[in-house]
Formats: sequence, structure tokens, C-alpha cells
Amino acid sequence: MTGSIPPELGDLSNLLGIDFSENGLSGSIPPELGDLSNLLGLVLNGNGLSGSIPSEIGDISNLQVLVLAVNGLSGSIPPELGALSQLTLLLLTSNELSGSIPPELGALSKLETLDITDNELSGSIPPELGALSNLYGLYLGANGLSGSIPPELGALSNLLGLGLSDNELSGNIPPELGDLPLLALGISGNDLSGCLPAALQWALVDGDTVALSFCDETAP
Repeated sequence: MTGSIPPELGDLSNLLGIDFSENGLSGSIPPELGDLSNLLGLVLNGNGLSGSIPSEIGDISNLQVLVLAVNGLSGSIPPELGALSQLTLLLLTSNELSGSIPPELGALSKLETLDITDNELSGSIPPELGALSNLYGLYLGANGLSGSIPPELGALSNLLGLGLSDNELSGNIPPELGDLPLLALGISGNDLSGCLPAALQWALVDGDTVALSFCDETAP
């Protein structure tokens, strides 16, 4: 399919799902989609959509899946997305999103995967993301994020994958990360210092992170 997404879709009040993935759609995402109060899934990845993410999407109170990856979306991530209390999957990968990560995303208590890799985001990683107790995957790589890694991420007791590579992060790696059940950890392409918790050595997916030594946890 080509062309734009008709705003008239916002009149389909009983619609449960929209999946227009991997097409040739262009133009912006109609804010009228925010009227679809019964919508459970909005999947628009792999198109040529542009413009900003409408803040009205935060009004879709039943939304469980939001996939907008691999488009040309720009502007900031709307803090209103933090109101999507039923959301389990948020994929914004490979767009041109800028600005900071809204701390409001830390309110998405049912979220299992957050992937905003490969954008133009800046600022620090919000410590509020440490409240996402159901999160299995957190992927923030290939942006311009700076500052330190929040120790609050060590509270993500279900986290299996953490991707922070290719940012501008600095400082020490919080020892709290050593308590996570990580199976995959990407931290290369930053300016991190100090040592790595020994428990993370089997999770590393970046070959050049061996430049960081492992902490001597036997030392007094």
C-alpha cells in the first residue's frame, strides 16, 4: 500500500487492531487514531511515515502493542505515552526521534520490551525506567545519550537484554547491574570507566568491552 493513512480510520470505534507494517505508506500518523479507545495494537513499522508521534496516541487507554519502528518519524517522544497503562511492547527503533527519553515512560508498569535504538535521542537515561518491573528487554543503543548509567536499572529483576552501545555514556558501571539475570549486554561505543561486575562477563555481546576489567569481588 502507498499513500497516507486516512484520518477517517479514527471513526472505527470498535476496531481492535491496525497492522499496516512493511508497506509504502507516507505522510504523518493521523492524530485521529487517538479516538480508537478499544484499540489493542497499532503496528505501522517498515513504512515511510514522517512527522511527529501524535500525543493523542496516549489516549488509547487499552493499547497493548505500539510498533512504529523503521520509519522517518521525527520530533520528541510524547510524554503522554506514559499513560498507556496496558502497554507491553513499545518499539520506536530506527527513526529520527530527538530530545530526551520521557521519564513518564517509567509508569508503564506492564511493559515487557522498550526498544528505541537508532534514533537521535539525547540527555540522560531516566532513573524512572528502573520502575519497569516487568521489563525483559531495554534497548537504547545508537543514540546520543549522555551521563551515567542509573543504578536504578539494577531493580529490573526480570531484565534479560540491555542495549546501551554507541552513545556518549560516561562514568562507572553501577555494581547493581551485576544482580540482573542478563543474557545479553551491549555497552561498547561509550566512554565508560571503572570495572565490570564479574557476573556480567557471560552476558557481554560487544567484543571491545574487554578493555574494561572485571571487578575483583573478593577484595575487602
